[in-house]
Amino acid sequence: MLSGVTEGLTTSEARSIRARVGENVIERRESTPAWRLALSQFTSPLVLLLLVAVVVAAAFGEYPDAVAISIIVLVNAAIGFTQEFRAERAMQALGSLSARRARVIRDGETRVIPAAEVVPGDVLALEAGDVVAADARLLEARRLAVNEAALTGESAPVSKAAAPGEDQRERPLAERSGHVFMGTSVSNGTARARVDAIAGETELGKIAGMLTREAPETPLQRRLAAVGRMLIYLCLGLVVVVAALGAARGMSWHELVLSSISLAVAAVPEGLPAVVTIALAIGMQRMASHDVLVRRLASVETLGSVTVICTDKTGTLTTGVMETRELWGADEDALLRAAASCCDAELKADGEDVGDATELAILRAAAARGYTRAAIERDAPRVASQPFDADLRRMWVLRADGRLYLKGAIEAVLPRCVDADVAGARAANERLAAAGQRVLAVADGDGPEERALTLRGLIGIADPPRAAAIDAIRRAREAGVRLFMLTGDQRATALAIARELELAPPGEDVSAYVRARVTAAEKDAIVGELQARGEIVAMTGDGVNDAPAIRRADIGVAMGAGATEVTREVSDMVLTNDDLGGVVVAIREGRVIYENIQKTIVYLLSGNLSELMLMLAAAAIGLPLPLLPLHLLWINLLNEPLPAIALVLDPPARDVLERPPRAPGEPMLGRGPWAEILAIASLHAVVALAVYWWALAARGVDVARALAFSTIVFGVLLRSLGARSRSRPLGLRGLLENRWLLGVVGLSIALQLGIHYLPPTRALLRLDGAPARDLLLVLALGLVPLVAVELYKLARARVAGR
Repeated sequence: MLSGVTEGLTTSEARSIRARVGENVIERRESTPAWRLALSQFTSPLVLLLLVAVVVAAAFGEYPDAVAISIIVLVNAAIGFTQEFRAERAMQALGSLSARRARVIRDGETRVIPAAEVVPGDVLALEAGDVVAADARLLEARRLAVNEAALTGESAPVSKAAAPGEDQRERPLAERSGHVFMGTSVSNGTARARVDAIAGETELGKIAGMLTREAPETPLQRRLAAVGRMLIYLCLGLVVVVAALGAARGMSWHELVLSSISLAVAAVPEGLPAVVTIALAIGMQRMASHDVLVRRLASVETLGSVTVICTDKTGTLTTGVMETRELWGADEDALLRAAASCCDAELKADGEDVGDATELAILRAAAARGYTRAAIERDAPRVASQPFDADLRRMWVLRADGRLYLKGAIEAVLPRCVDADVAGARAANERLAAAGQRVLAVADGDGPEERALTLRGLIGIADPPRAAAIDAIRRAREAGVRLFMLTGDQRATALAIARELELAPPGEDVSAYVRARVTAAEKDAIVGELQARGEIVAMTGDGVNDAPAIRRADIGVAMGAGATEVTREVSDMVLTNDDLGGVVVAIREGRVIYENIQKTIVYLLSGNLSELMLMLAAAAIGLPLPLLPLHLLWINLLNEPLPAIALVLDPPARDVLERPPRAPGEPMLGRGPWAEILAIASLHAVVALAVYWWALAARGVDVARALAFSTIVFGVLLRSLGARSRSRPLGLRGLLENRWLLGVVGLSIALQLGIHYLPPTRALLRLDGAPARDLLLVLALGLVPLVAVELYKLARARVAGR
């Protein structure tokens, strides 16, 4: 048996219950150990292929190859580990939201205990400033108002009252006026409440449970994984073909293994992970200049894929601070002075204002017209007052000058007024309420009785939309991105804000873009439903109730300094200036990064495929291997990545935000890019094979390999100049737009020429001294792929222009 209704538990009862149900602590999911993160970097098919190549090369005594490939694998693993190694602090952040200590009734007296020791059946003693330690049903309450914005999205503190005998558990969370919840804070009044849920059973605990899901794989990761699988299949197929051809021609096992290692190295664009990481890091820096901080590197590109933005209302589309939006009355100054005379809240010089958010909005509006509460108290101190009562729906203050000031719901104020424009007041009340504003009627007169008062007017108070949000919504719509408002606030308020923000496209019903009174679980489910339809979803918000949906979304965005710690921790990016326009800037940057990564992959794979084609053609003809594994590593690590890095620095196209988002299922490399890769690779391979065939007869196998090696290198380097655009022909202006690329190509060509004359590199790469005239000849032949592709682009542009 429990003790009396308000006396709470006895110490022995609490101890017994705690032994049975455990501590009032939200369980935290253990973060992924560093060693497991490190091992996960070696699980991709491409890396496994290279590891096999390391083992085989070492087994056959090709130690330089084995060491070089090992270094590649370790460097790429370090890059991936660095990206993914960040502490999982979301659950710890949730813990910081809950109370550290709680005031309870034990053994008939008030005691302060650690919040972890609160048990079901405890009676909480609450007062202004307290953080509620557990979910509890109110037993008694006096002027109680609780700030639930982080949990429900309700912008204003919620009035609470005991509701004995009434079961509110089936109501939406924001409408359970007879309950208080863990992690919310008491902004006004006092109360006693019986605890009915602790730890993971609380509403906050349920949200914590939703955060145990792993973050979803980004579209970029999925697309790169698809490219990797395709390369694996291609490599394995070519290894089988080359091995079969070699065996038919009587090649030794050593030669067959060496050719297989060469093909494996040629198939894998070893510099790709570093290039992608650099592209994303550059995007992070660009976005940081627009007050957008990216916490998860791969999410930078994801923004370019976004098709839907789901956004919270309070603190995201609105300021999150209540404001006087509209005044109705014959004398607005008299209205504000009377309203300020009937307030308990206080504006502080240090900005740490105290009191109800609605009253603070009134005081700010009054102060802007020269009426401060301090001056009012000085000139006419209060002598009596009746605090706001949820049943009476009004409050009053009697001052020393004999004036009584009254404010509250219009239904509670109008009957106490004389000579009031009742019809006008009611019409104004309906208009302001329809606009989503909280309406207060204000009256004054000779006290102390609440009668024969003068109606001064009505005050409409609301959380106003952010000035920058309207422009951000318009720009997102122009970019083909739809926006949906998900809020825990009332439907009328949400629709009013949505209309003011022009959330719906012209001619469409705004209600289709608004979901009101949604819980954290419902927001999470809505995001999941959109993803199931193939949408790429960005979710923005700042409250605890937004955290599960933010974690589930393809890109989670926390809104600025006002965001709760847990929301920031589960997000992929944080808008430090609270401007939704930052999301649009990030979408633009994501699209630019995607286009730059795509053309860089086309450039890298066309080079890699040309190496494979050259090796396959030589094997088919019966020629010795034209390229050694170290030649291929040199190309893939030192020649191709440098121009590729310069390519990801390309400036954005002007129309990048005028195009619709990419189709969610669109592969990184569709039919067009693959056709381009095959055509360019064929040009490179044909030119290099021709040089190799000629040099075999004229110069011998060592010089022939050196010339084939340099032919591929020069061709790949020069081709990068035309890789900046798949459709626009290269001109002088195009060359000068990316001077980093020009510099990299020039230096790389000089380096390639130099390695033929430096003893260490000649020995390492097994280069026999090729005549200078032969090197200049292959440099000129390296222009063939570039010139051929540019002529094709010119011809296509002329045909399109007819």
